[in-house]
Amino acid sequence: MSEIVVLGLGTNKVFGTLSCKDLLKEACRALSFVLDDIKESPVYRTKPMYVNDQPDFFNMVVSGTYEKSAYDLLFEIHKIEESLGRNRAKEIRFGQRSLDIDIEIFGSQEICSESLQIPHPRLLERAFVLLPLVDLISENEVIIPNANKYISALSKIGINGAEKLGEL
Repeated sequence: MSEIVVLGLGTNKVFGTLSCKDLLKEACRALSFVLDDIKESPVYRTKPMYVNDQPDFFNMVVSGTYEKSAYDLLFEIHKIEESLGRNRAKEIRFGQRSLDIDIEIFGSQEICSESLQIPHPRLLERAFVLLPLVDLISENEVIIPNANKYISALSKIGINGAEKLGEL
């Protein structure tokens, strides 16, 4: 059975000749081979959270359906991140990275293990995920359980200086 998934994508570090927006494009292209019926949100420029002394991030979400397990999806997105320059062993937690892909929502599943937490544990505090997610919900592009919870969370935390840049 396939599940509707929402992935958060972020980048604030170029990789080779690829700009941050190019990295998001390449990630979406790669994800189109992993997810069915993929939909992309607009891109937002956002201030960093947790570690402030770094460049702004470019963030978006994608949604689609996925046939396998959440752990299989985690493996797939780690391969995509690595192919686009991510080296977890050499980065500072919450610091600069060429690409970060998080599983935000995986159907109505709740998973809490050492390697995976779904829904993402910081989803409701992150305008950089909620803004593009609410865009997809508002445009009726993605139907997810408890959609009003995400809309309400965004109204509580605000946009935190995020700037909508538009489609890729």
